[in-house]
Amino acid sequence: MTERVIDLLVIGGGINGAGIARDAAGRGLSVTLCEMDDLAWGTSSRSGKLVHGGLRYLEYYEFRLVREALIEREVLLAAAPHIIWPMRFVLPHSREQRPAWLIRLGLFLYDHLGGRKRLPPTRHLDLRQAPEGAPIRKTFTRAFEYSDCWVDDARLVLLNALDAHERGAEILTRTACTAARRAGDHWQAELEDRQNGSRRTIRARAIVNAAGPWVEQMLGRVEGAASRRRVRLVKGSHIVTRKFWDGPHAYLLQNTDKRVIFVNPYEGDLALIGTTDIPVEGDPGSVAIDQAEIDYLLGVINRYFEQALTPADIVATFSGVRPLYDDAAENPSAVTRDYVFDVEPEAPTGNEPPVLSVFGGKITTYRKLAEHALDKLQPFFPALGKPWTATTPLPGGDMQDADFDRFRASLARDFPWLPADLLLHYARLYGTRARTLLDGATAMADLGRHFGGLLFEREVAHLRHHEWARTAADILDRRTKHGLHLTPAERRAFEAWCDDRQAAPSDA
Repeated sequence: MTERVIDLLVIGGGINGAGIARDAAGRGLSVTLCEMDDLAWGTSSRSGKLVHGGLRYLEYYEFRLVREALIEREVLLAAAPHIIWPMRFVLPHSREQRPAWLIRLGLFLYDHLGGRKRLPPTRHLDLRQAPEGAPIRKTFTRAFEYSDCWVDDARLVLLNALDAHERGAEILTRTACTAARRAGDHWQAELEDRQNGSRRTIRARAIVNAAGPWVEQMLGRVEGAASRRRVRLVKGSHIVTRKFWDGPHAYLLQNTDKRVIFVNPYEGDLALIGTTDIPVEGDPGSVAIDQAEIDYLLGVINRYFEQALTPADIVATFSGVRPLYDDAAENPSAVTRDYVFDVEPEAPTGNEPPVLSVFGGKITTYRKLAEHALDKLQPFFPALGKPWTATTPLPGGDMQDADFDRFRASLARDFPWLPADLLLHYARLYGTRARTLLDGATAMADLGRHFGGLLFEREVAHLRHHEWARTAADILDRRTKHGLHLTPAERRAFEAWCDDRQAAPSDA
């Protein structure tokens, strides 16, 4: 049987691909998204987990990008208050890197460029008196404190894919696009299921190449496609340690090379430290932190904090490859974080179907990137609906006044038998859809087998049946962060349990 012709095939299940699929499905297009591995498997689950304007980008005169990001910070905070929340950042002043007047100017712009509404403004701190200065070496006496937001990056991808699916999009995980060719007024794209080897041909009126670090490789599989754009692959590595300061705030540290390092509270009792900027070549999926990066990150920490850290304090690491648009900057840290598109053809010419490729981008601006991508495709789809995502919550984010604390209190009233830490976990990850996960449960016994930490069988079933989770890593490392809280033995036992159930289908 010949497949019908759909409107849009989106290649890549990271934040850009998922965001474009969601926006397009909500505007009335028929959409299929294919991802060669798991959703958010690549760059989009290996970020610094911040929705931020990018304070340091002001130094490179990226005013448009920073303004767009600051505006989006408020939009996303309202759309997903369960996985995005405000965080205060303490920036100890080091006059050797930047003069105080320059930092004050940058923070003034940061406070005013994006029409800040919900987040508190910048303030100055005397580290000799403020509690935020307690863990800092006494040679640093003053600091600046400003606002940005935390985000669960992998769940942000998942929620966009889930919303796209609920609006009619087909989501195919572990499915690679191996080739595509024009066939009259549409594309014929060959898809391969990487689990069972089965093949399928998709017919689509347009293709979006949102393959991230693999965008150029994907273009090589699209017959007749070419691009003058290039991506520059830059590895960013993070380390995770036990949290070594009191309070919910984070730190932003200036290094002697003028780069900045984030030190963020993570998963309650942990700290997330990063990132590095290392040019890389080769397979973007196989990168890992090296000793030089570990030494670099620990060196920055030990310059500022009284408590010295060693490699023995590291409990986890991860590395990702950022596919930056290559603007020919010599310094990897100076390469733009903005995004550009290539559309071929740029406008309708006869019956030739288009392919749009995405170069660059960052998590904070993914929603605007999706809107702009559909602007580029609008000439090919004259009946395309209007932009809609700016005022529509993501799944689970439909809370009154985007008030997470009020929602959590209501969930506690409805499920008084849930321990506070477990209730917070469900509220944070699933928002209002925590009630779907807990439907019918009246006691801890109803949550099923306990695998360790806060992981119970009921949540695993929810992830498998509603969120395309297949493997232990899908569950432990992307859709949740349970993997950071299980013992090695508990993880092995859970992996074995999942392996026994691999043959069972997922219903998402």
